[in-house]
Amino acid sequence: MIKAGVVGASGYTGGELIRLLHTHPDVELTVLSSRTYSGKTIGEVFNSLRGLSYQFEELTPEEIVSETDVVFVAAPHGVAMEYALAADAAGRKLIDLGPDFRFRDAVLYEQWYKTPHSCPHLLAGAVYGLPEIHRTEIAQAQIIGNPGCYPTSIILALAPLVEAGAVVDGFIIADSKSGISGAGRKADAAYNFCELTEEVRPYGVLHHRHVPEIEQELTLLAGSKVKALFTPHLVPAVRGIVSTVYAWIKPGYSLELIRGLFAERYKDEPFIRLIDEGSHPGTKAVAGSNYCDISVDFDAATSTVIVVSAIDNLGKGAASQAVQCMNIMFGLEETAGIAGLPLFP
Repeated sequence: MIKAGVVGASGYTGGELIRLLHTHPDVELTVLSSRTYSGKTIGEVFNSLRGLSYQFEELTPEEIVSETDVVFVAAPHGVAMEYALAADAAGRKLIDLGPDFRFRDAVLYEQWYKTPHSCPHLLAGAVYGLPEIHRTEIAQAQIIGNPGCYPTSIILALAPLVEAGAVVDGFIIADSKSGISGAGRKADAAYNFCELTEEVRPYGVLHHRHVPEIEQELTLLAGSKVKALFTPHLVPAVRGIVSTVYAWIKPGYSLELIRGLFAERYKDEPFIRLIDEGSHPGTKAVAGSNYCDISVDFDAATSTVIVVSAIDNLGKGAASQAVQCMNIMFGLEETAGIAGLPLFP
């Protein structure tokens, strides 16, 4: 059994990790770390997990690493670096669900997150944890930078096109809508019911921190610079992301050829579902799952492709994708513990 620990276990993503890892056939949960709820049982913090015997603790990184084979860090930026140093020293694996190990360039991280990177020497060996793109590298990695939820939905929506060199000038536009759980489990008036019900609100316009992450990965796939214009929105839903992505396509492509790129690229991917022509994905069809649903439309008059993707921001956008990475890192069946179908309605 793989011994797993979760740092930041009392947040929404932490709770989702607990739910998945508790029933994983190859995992034993040995540490649940939370400074806020240290000493409390899991059922006192998550009503949905009543009856489980876990208790939150506050331990040092060295103590957590000593009790685990893999540590999941579900905490704000800057937290994972300390745990990564301890994991590296002990030869343990770490999966960071924050941004500390998503970037290959420490300067880029520091520019966007306004925080010094305390272990830039570990970035060269860290792998961006998107299995559909970096499966081979993930299998050999000790540290994973789990992708952001928005970037997951956008990169998967564009990978077949940028790999084929089909996008004009490497320029894409992404318009994304997310449920409120993506903002985290915190007391903030901006995210309470009265503020967000019957409201759709853009934020981070032109300067969202996920932009460099999106551009980094799409540029690697394209082999040349990709620029992204990204606008996220909060919608009055608990969970789920829909991203509508626009790109101008080079001459010679038809809808049939473009759909063929997607069908070929994702034919062996267990968690990518290409939607039938004329249909489009929505958040309810992926809720509680690790699936990414994708539709493709093409306007020949303007040479514009419109790709719509849907994921659960706490699932494929966070916790279940992290478990997928863990499965690959330890040579397990990739779908182990995360093969459940979506919840509906």
